[in-house]
Amino acid sequence: MRVLGIDPGLTRCGFGVVDGAPGHSPQLVAVDVVRTDAGTEIAYRLLRLEHAFEDWITEHRPDVVAVERVFAQHNVQTVMGTAQAAGVAMLVAARHQLPVALHTPSEVKAAITGSGRADKAQVGQMVTRILRLDVTPKPADAADALALAICHVWRGSASDRITRATAASAEQAARQRRAYALARQQLPAPGAPA
Repeated sequence: MRVLGIDPGLTRCGFGVVDGAPGHSPQLVAVDVVRTDAGTEIAYRLLRLEHAFEDWITEHRPDVVAVERVFAQHNVQTVMGTAQAAGVAMLVAARHQLPVALHTPSEVKAAITGSGRADKAQVGQMVTRILRLDVTPKPADAADALALAICHVWRGSASDRITRATAASAEQAARQRRAYALARQQLPAPGAPA
């Protein structure tokens, strides 16, 4: 499975792609940070991010996009920019008919380090170790994006299978309802001559 991890941010947005499967060591495909100028109008900053998301999805062809779930912070301005960037990432993924998984920061930290309270340095060190890198990806947004992708490979693949199975079951039930309705239409009305 190939996962594109997105650490959303309006000023710095982390992108990380890994290949992996549960029980196997994930492999680094690509990592980077896209920056937008704080002096530019927000709409154009979001447009810049939209182009970057398109480029990454087109180039790396992920199976799923894992985005950090936005949570309330003390700085409302920061959380708004983060939420807007996350929304654009989800929109682009939907345009490409890719499933989107949202993971909380503490869920990602727990998956990567074993502690939901790990700091950014600990997450970076573990990402470096897990992916067998020579150096920790910088800035922290890059390491966080890879951590999201790794977390999804390890934890999200089971929920992906459940989602697909549920969808398949719902489709099968819908087919059965359509077949039943069609069969009822073909039966003669009660009291009608056969």
